[in-house]
Amino acid sequence: MDRFSSNRDDFTEQFSLIWDQIKAPLIVPLLKIAVFLCLTMSVMLFIERVYMAIVITLVKFFGKKPEKRYKWDPLKDDLELGNSAYPMVLVQIPMYNEKEVYQLSIGAACGLSWPSDRIIIQVLDDSTDPIIKNLVEMECQRWASKGINIKYEIRDNRNGYKSGALKQGLKHSYVKECDFVAIFDADFQPEPDFLWRTVPFLVHNP
Repeated sequence: MDRFSSNRDDFTEQFSLIWDQIKAPLIVPLLKIAVFLCLTMSVMLFIERVYMAIVITLVKFFGKKPEKRYKWDPLKDDLELGNSAYPMVLVQIPMYNEKEVYQLSIGAACGLSWPSDRIIIQVLDDSTDPIIKNLVEMECQRWASKGINIKYEIRDNRNGYKSGALKQGLKHSYVKECDFVAIFDADFQPEPDFLWRTVPFLVHNP
C-alpha cells in the first residue's frame, strides 16, 4: 500500500514538472492568440455597426424616398381604348386535394376587382382524390356561370408538383395575351383591391 502511494506521488510530481515545463511555452501563446482573435472580432463588429449607422443616416437624409423614386399613380380610364387600356392579368391558383380551402381561394380570386374582360382566373388542379377534383371543377363551373373568365386545368402527371403545374399552365394559348401573372397559393385569399394596388406600380415602373 505504501509502495502504491509512493508511486502515485512520484507520478503526480512528474506530471506537475512536465505541466510546468509546457505551460509557459504552449498554453500562454494559445491564450494570447485566443484573446487577440476575440479583440479582432470585437473591433470588426464595432466597425460594421458604425459603417451601417453611417449608411443608414446618409440614405435617410440624402436618399430618395420610395414615393419619389417610383410612380404610384393609379391607372386612368381611356375613352377611346376602353378596358383595353388595362393590362391583361392571369391569376394562377395551384391546387392539390385542397378540400378545406378550395372554395375560399377560388372565391377570393374571382372576387378581385379588375375589368372582367381583362382578367383570367386559372385553377390548376393536381388533385388525386376524384371527389375533391370533381368539387373543384364544379366550383369553377359555378363561377363561370356568373360570367367570370375562369379556366379549370388538369394534367396527366404531377411532374414538378405545384411549380410544374404553374409552368404547364403558362403553355395554354390564351395565356399569350396576358401582360402580368399573379400567383396565389390555395390557402391565401387576396384582398379585392390587390390588383389595383400592384399592377399600376408594375406598369409605371418597368
